[in-house]
Amino acid sequence: MANEHRNTLFEEKAEVLAHITHPGDQFVMRVRAPKTAAKAKPGQFVHLRVSDERALRRPISIMLTDPERGTVDLLYKAIGEGTHLLSERKVGDVVPMLGPIGEPFDLSDESKRYVLIGGGVGIPPMIFAADDLNGRADCVVFAGSEVEFPFALKPSTTLLPGINGNAILAISSLEERGIASRLASNAGLYGCYEGHVPNLARDYLAALSDQERSRCVLLSCGPHPMLHAVARVGREFDLPTYLSLEEHMACGLGGCAGCVVKTIEDGVEKYRRVCVDGPVFQADLLPEFA
Repeated sequence: MANEHRNTLFEEKAEVLAHITHPGDQFVMRVRAPKTAAKAKPGQFVHLRVSDERALRRPISIMLTDPERGTVDLLYKAIGEGTHLLSERKVGDVVPMLGPIGEPFDLSDESKRYVLIGGGVGIPPMIFAADDLNGRADCVVFAGSEVEFPFALKPSTTLLPGINGNAILAISSLEERGIASRLASNAGLYGCYEGHVPNLARDYLAALSDQERSRCVLLSCGPHPMLHAVARVGREFDLPTYLSLEEHMACGLGGCAGCVVKTIEDGVEKYRRVCVDGPVFQADLLPEFA
């Protein structure tokens, strides 16, 4: 689990280019950070200083990058004092940023079908992964939210096995590039599967042939209860499952060891730092999700 990306960490003065408010205290921020944009991989995050008065930074998952334009897109929810301060940043402001940080998802096996399952602010790494996989490997995105999705949506023209009823909407930016997606919610949102997003993914997997299902790899990011459900789906179908953990972080660089998680590796109990040894871990290594 050695981090191969530690030599590609940059400190940049990220200029806010756009900052859009969405329902449910959700915000999409685009910043100019060319070094991070050039090196970031799906599953990695950045550590932002939310204000001049706040020394501690906040970890935010990367949703998309544009290396040519040098931009990084971030989706976050204002749920604490730090992220509320971040939400007050205006276009033209400069946000001190460290990134990209952490071990990304392994998307190297192009013979696999990647099933990407995101919930809430865990959706961004799935969008980043789908963008990376587009044109070179099969993937499908399942996204869940209990508030309105902070993306443009449209009816999907792609049929997916096991997906019936009201689940007709897809994320427009993915649909337009031929990447299949479906949405889930318990909030009665139009066009969404009524229920939790891991159950939507399970319906899809159950409808595949044994041969097609054996090609699948599950990648997920979201709240811990959702990750537990995804891990159960992975065990049910005996599929490789990788989880991106969300933890409170102080330094974000591995020095404080304030975000450790227990793993069992080759029968040996170890403690790994989510910020630099993760945030992506194989579910089988995490006793919490066993």
